[in-house]
Parts: sequence; C-alpha cells; structure tokens
Amino acid sequence: MKQSVEEHAARFTEKAAEYDDSKSDEYHACASLVVAHADPTDDDVVADLGAGTGAIALAVAPDADYVLARDVSEGMMEEGRRKASAARITNVEFAHGRFREPNLTTPDDRPVDIVTSNFALHHLDDDEKREAIATMAGTGARRIVLGDVMFFAGPDPDEPFYSPSVDDPATVGTLVEAFTDEGFAVVDVERVHDQVGVIVAERLGDGNQPDEGPTSDANTADSPSAGDS
Repeated sequence: MKQSVEEHAARFTEKAAEYDDSKSDEYHACASLVVAHADPTDDDVVADLGAGTGAIALAVAPDADYVLARDVSEGMMEEGRRKASAARITNVEFAHGRFREPNLTTPDDRPVDIVTSNFALHHLDDDEKREAIATMAGTGARRIVLGDVMFFAGPDPDEPFYSPSVDDPATVGTLVEAFTDEGFAVVDVERVHDQVGVIVAERLGDGNQPDEGPTSDANTADSPSAGDS
C-alpha cells in the first residue's frame, strides 16, 4: 500500500461530500454491474467492503435482509448514513472495517452470504489484495463480486483510471488467481474499460457448482498480456 490506512481515510474524508458527483461513467457502470451480479435475496446478509458513501450497499439493500457497509473513512460513512436516512433505508449498517479486519458481526450473529466491493481494492498492493480476498473467502460467503480498476492489458499512462502515487491496481489474471486459490470459481468477468472491470466468483463445493465458466474476458485474464505484473 502506497499510503497508510489513516492517510487513505483522511484523503477520502476530505472529499466525501463531492465524491459521488466526481465519479466517471466507468465507475457508475462498474457499480451497476456489481449490484446486478450481487443479486441478493431477501434473506441474504451482504458485506460491502470499502463501501464509501454507499453506492453498492444502498443499492442492494432493498433486495437483501441486511447489509454490512464497511469503510475506513468516517467522512465517507457519514455521507452514506445521510443518504440512507434520506432514502429511509434502515437495513444498512455503516461501521469501521478494513479489508483484512472487516468487523462483520451482525446483530444476530448471522453469517455473510455475499461480499461486494467496488473501486477500493486497488489501494492495496498485490500481496495485500490476496490477503483481502482470503479474508472475503473466510466469511463463508457463497459469492464475491469485485468491481475495480484492473488491467485487462498493460496500463495506459495517457488514460489512467487511478493515481499512480497512491493506487496500485492488479492485472485481471492476478485477481482471478487469488479467487481460485481460495476455492472459488470465477464465473464471469465484465470488461467495462481496458482498466476497469468486474469479477464474479462463486464458492465451489456444497453442491454449489457453477453451470458455466467465465466469459471470454476472463480467458483474456489468463493470457500473457494480462498475467502477473
């Protein structure tokens, strides 16, 4: 990680009020895909990590039983709470949590069914990403949906979707490998842009065998151009 957790938290707290309006079309397209692929039912507990102002958490809340929205920036979470109150959404809990220590205790100690994250994991280096994905898998969730800055090919310095001084995106291949190492099958990879995508992973075992393999974009992730950086 190129900045400490505290530095990241302070940076996002400073821009929390304007954060939603500042995001790109690709960010919003990515968020919509994460919500669609999360697809919770009314008895599911969803954990949204790096929840920010609640773009994912508040969108899945109407279809889920309960949503644990976790972030390190109090300013971002406060904006999320304001939005939840304005929309009269009462089944989302914003609280402090890090990727490797997400603090996912529900009021009735229920397990997590689905984990989501959008435009947050790229703040970690590749080893930290693997640890974060291992933590996501360790929740027992049946599905993990990750939207983020990720490289389908090499990074384009003329059109970056990230700040090289503070961010550290991975290749799609690196992320797919991290999920498969944790016993998940990557069932879909959505390319929003050469540097932005969504990965959908389903837990193997317990009769939960995915019907189909990943899309052609997932195969791209295993090609030499999208291998480990």
